[in-house]
Amino acid sequence: MKTIQEDDNNFICDIAAPCFHLLAGDELTLVRESKTQVLFHKGENLSKQGTFASYILFVMKGLVKVQLQEGDKSFNLRLAGAGEFLGLSTVFGKNTFNYSATALNETQAMLVEKSAIEELLKSNGHFAYNLMRRYVAHNDELYQTLRKLMYKQMNGRLAGTLLYLSSAEFAGQDVFSLLSRKDLGEFAGISTESTVKLLKAYERDGILKLNDKHIEIQQAELLRELAEKG
Repeated sequence: MKTIQEDDNNFICDIAAPCFHLLAGDELTLVRESKTQVLFHKGENLSKQGTFASYILFVMKGLVKVQLQEGDKSFNLRLAGAGEFLGLSTVFGKNTFNYSATALNETQAMLVEKSAIEELLKSNGHFAYNLMRRYVAHNDELYQTLRKLMYKQMNGRLAGTLLYLSSAEFAGQDVFSLLSRKDLGEFAGISTESTVKLLKAYERDGILKLNDKHIEIQQAELLRELAEKG
């Protein structure tokens, strides 16, 4: 992890991000004075589940794996990329991170003091509305994830995971090359061994093609059918 100063070649003009266009004057000054820009290397934690949160994170560059941990078990909830906030729940009453976030590649993030965000939520209705929409969207994603785990079999879980990771949301990022088979299993809520077996079965059926860590989806409709039927 490395703190990036404004005179650093890697510095990003973060205040120009669309989510901050709703701020002006003293509000922008407040963000500037309460932020720190940080570079996280692959495998480093941006947040750790259960630890005290004095800030929230805004991802400016890179890709982050968001996961729940229980003992020696982990479950991957989603991926977060540029333009997303992490730790919004800590603004609305909780003082600890309720999930861990790990950099999948070189990731730059802006750490903003939670007290500053709370002040902006109280003073700027448009900014508050924008953040609430993001928070609700993240909760909706969580409910869909729980539904997948509760009602789908292994086949449907992994098929849904592959569709999510190959969706247009992550176009051009070759997400699969950043994830291990264990990671894929933790998105689907199944073991690494089951993940490997199912991937090989999908390849035999012509649904996808495996090349080391890279996965090329060849029959997306069949994969969607598997995901829907569970």
